[in-house]
Amino acid sequence: MNHCPITYELCPQKYSKNGLKLLSRTLVYLHDFPFTPKEQIQLASEYATKLSIQGVQPKLSVILDVKKEGFEIVEKNGRYILKPPHHIFEEVPQNEDLSMKLAAIVGIEVPLHGMIYNIDQSLTYFIKRFDRVTKNKKIGVEDFSQLLEYSRETKYESSMEKVASVIETHCTFPLLEKIKLFRRVLFNFLIGNEDMHLKNFSLIQRDHKVELSPAYDLLNTTIILKAKEEIALPIRGKKNRLTHADLFDYFGKERLGLPPAILESELLRFEHSLEAWKMLISQSFLSQKSQERYQELIMERWRRLKLK
Repeated sequence: MNHCPITYELCPQKYSKNGLKLLSRTLVYLHDFPFTPKEQIQLASEYATKLSIQGVQPKLSVILDVKKEGFEIVEKNGRYILKPPHHIFEEVPQNEDLSMKLAAIVGIEVPLHGMIYNIDQSLTYFIKRFDRVTKNKKIGVEDFSQLLEYSRETKYESSMEKVASVIETHCTFPLLEKIKLFRRVLFNFLIGNEDMHLKNFSLIQRDHKVELSPAYDLLNTTIILKAKEEIALPIRGKKNRLTHADLFDYFGKERLGLPPAILESELLRFEHSLEAWKMLISQSFLSQKSQERYQELIMERWRRLKLK
């Protein structure tokens, strides 16, 4: 039996029926993506000046052709983004896919995502674009770097306090969005994501309201990069050795103004998810060593959160 790289289910083929149905209700088979990681990185470089995809990691814009049962690269109107394996760092697709699934377990909204097999049987990560409704209709999305008038070069030179100020200024229901923000801060701290800079937060306008967009670019960078910092944007001037007092007493209660009952509820939300996290990590496509390091990091950070 195989594990489906979209749902992690056991299945007799490469993909489970449920995994294929997530892509399309009528899809019954998916061909391997006809490029190796090296070829994908080269293609991403060639398309870089034409595609409306930002960021330094190689990416490809694609559509799913259900009739041809495969993904195809396009220059415009792509509905999915593909991220091939990194040429230097190991297991990036596996790491990002797992991290996004862990986020969903604690109630963080994430787009449809998963992994697909390449022609050489390596895995490429995919995510469905949340700023597209139909082929020719886009949804308004702005990242926090744009909203705070920072550049790509200065996206790390802000703070979580300024991130909170964006929500207070622009969101239709700030309190609801500040709860979502607090949950994402806890999540990224727990999984070791120290790369949540300004461009990794966005606002989206939908259903006549402005709110946080679905989460994206979530991954455990600590086990990949052996990072020395715990978060990208400081809280109370700190990027390291964060404590319960920093995250709950200061950022949650004082800066965001969240009631103690909500803060306690968020802590319990994560506590109740730890066992499901552990199971999902063990089912993931990460190597055994990386699974162990991922789990150990979560538990070390969790123990710190519990210390009041």
